[in-house]
Amino acid sequence: MVTYEVTLDVVPEHAGRLDAYMLDKHIGEVVATGCFNAATYFRDGHRRKTVYEAPDQVSLNRYLDEFAAKLRDDFVEHFPSGVTPSRDVWTAICRFEAP
Repeated sequence: MVTYEVTLDVVPEHAGRLDAYMLDKHIGEVVATGCFNAATYFRDGHRRKTVYEAPDQVSLNRYLDEFAAKLRDDFVEHFPSGVTPSRDVWTAICRFEAP
């Protein structure tokens, strides 16, 4: 599994609108590309993080090559300022599950 994590630093006055956009539009559109199995949205004060779970690097590369630019452009149209994104990619080495 490969996770694609997008962290958003948001100014307080945009936080509610950002949550609505992410939950009602953006995350669903990203998952609908078929490149990810699931996504989880987190909140910590004025930061938000979405963790998208791809089955493999090929799927993530397809997302980045075919879909990311359009979805990022739409995000910037809705939030030209007040929200700063950063992105990380993690490859799972091992998973431990409770018995």
